[in-house]
Amino acid sequence: MQIAVASGKGGTGKTLLSTSLMKVLADYDPVLIDADVEEPNAGLILRQEVIDTDDVNRPVPEINLQKCNFCGKCAEICNFNALVVLADKVLVFNELCHSCGACAYLCPQNAIKEKGHPIGVIEECRVLSGGTLLTGRLNVGEAQSPPLIKAAKGRRKDAELRIIDCPPGTTCPMIESIRDSDYCLLVTEPTPFGLHDLELSLEATKMLGIPSGLVINRWQGEDEDLAALSNRTGVPILARIPFDSKLAQAYMQGRDPLAAMPVLHSILSDIMNQIKEAIA
Repeated sequence: MQIAVASGKGGTGKTLLSTSLMKVLADYDPVLIDADVEEPNAGLILRQEVIDTDDVNRPVPEINLQKCNFCGKCAEICNFNALVVLADKVLVFNELCHSCGACAYLCPQNAIKEKGHPIGVIEECRVLSGGTLLTGRLNVGEAQSPPLIKAAKGRRKDAELRIIDCPPGTTCPMIESIRDSDYCLLVTEPTPFGLHDLELSLEATKMLGIPSGLVINRWQGEDEDLAALSNRTGVPILARIPFDSKLAQAYMQGRDPLAAMPVLHSILSDIMNQIKEAIA
């Protein structure tokens, strides 16, 4: 089973939910994938020890000037302007390349082959409370995060339970993170921004055909707009996590949120039971 934990905006509590859910479900020997590769922080909450670290590359074009006749076909094909053909050379901008391979496939002179461009690392750690943490870390200055997210998701696919801690927003990194999941937990907050961005996230899960449920974090008793959205879309509210300053303090200090808010354990267990019923 693969559960994605996502939201339309940052700061709603995705990592809080993901790491706490991992602890509650420790008997499943879960794998948590921190797919927020631009600023991964699940490791700040979970005590772990590093097992392995692997470099990740993505393919980019390399020009053989001995074969190239500077016809410009590769530049015409590229929708992202990653290639510029001059009179006697071809400029390749790896940061703009989306690694589609079209230039190499369609080059009439067969003058283009692909080489590996380093984009980041995947760190595998054993979590002391149980399970495995896979963390993707994107290299500074690298613009293309989906290939690294895909590589991280390609690890430990045989695990009984995989939890994806997704990046915020509804752009390509979030789509790649939730893709192929059995269920998506959408974490939101009872604010106008939370409601607006949640609607965008619901469109994304609907587009991909992934069943989803809502978790309202920092709940203080007022959620009429979110309840109305739930009724209108048919996406259930699975849980409401009350606002608690002790929980916030514990989380900021790197202490166990489950110890700061004991009721959180039963809330997360109930969420898991509802997910099992939904996808049974």
